Amino acid sequence: MADPNRKVRENAPGEFFVDSTCINCDTCRQLAPASFDDAGPHSFVARQPETPEERRAALHALLSCPTASIGGRGAREAMQDFPLPLDGPVHYCGFNSPDSYGGNSYFVRDPGGNWLVDSPRFVPHLVRRFHELGGLAWIFLTHRDDVADAARFAAEFGARRVIHRDDLSAQPDAEVVLEGRAPVDLAPGFTAVPVPGHTRGHCCLLVRGLYLFTGDHLQWDRDGKRLDAYSDYCWYSWKEQVRSMRDLAGHPFEWVLPGHGQKVNLDKEKMKREMDALVRRMEREG
Repeated sequence: MADPNRKVRENAPGEFFVDSTCINCDTCRQLAPASFDDAGPHSFVARQPETPEERRAALHALLSCPTASIGGRGAREAMQDFPLPLDGPVHYCGFNSPDSYGGNSYFVRDPGGNWLVDSPRFVPHLVRRFHELGGLAWIFLTHRDDVADAARFAAEFGARRVIHRDDLSAQPDAEVVLEGRAPVDLAPGFTAVPVPGHTRGHCCLLVRGLYLFTGDHLQWDRDGKRLDAYSDYCWYSWKEQVRSMRDLAGHPFEWVLPGHGQKVNLDKEKMKREMDALVRRMEREG
């Protein structure tokens, strides 16, 4: 629970506030950009919500904050919104975990069995909602950084965890282990695409040729209005990440749904142009 005695000084006066435990993971700015901004070492409330929609978004940010650094009233009612519908079968889980530095996770409904992409915190509300929505058959782990409570969800639902062998030490008893660099069809409409770079075993998940779950490989730059990858957060090999991005550009998709960073929806032609432009920039960066 956020501590009003530890409010950061930049907060706008009013109900919502951020306290000094904030790790500036960007979750609040993704969910409620009208209310939250970036002060460098931490986020803060730049403007108090002015409409019911803005207030609901601020409550979504409060509930998703991995360090419980946001204060406000009304969280119990807003909890019922999670997992938040995004598009078609795709939902945003919320309840981001500090174990993955606030990384996003997603729930995907599918007649062949529902999927969890990366892991949120194991909280009773999400467990109950996943049961109500048909359970979990698969847990796809994009890479070692964002496994969080995947093992607990797998045990609860009897789900099969998927991770690449080169990141297997983060989830050594995973049920499905990917190998090499070739794409792998895991189920109808669900393809794992290995993209080493950020980590040695990083993978994306392409769903129905539309939704690309990118972990920490690819995201949308809100300020630059373009796709981006960050060399500062490349833990294994930037050269390999450039190569992986070049290969990934050959796959058509319309949504980028990252673990860290801003999601985006573009038509396939524009997405391809953005991908090609990103590869050229990455190659120049060396």
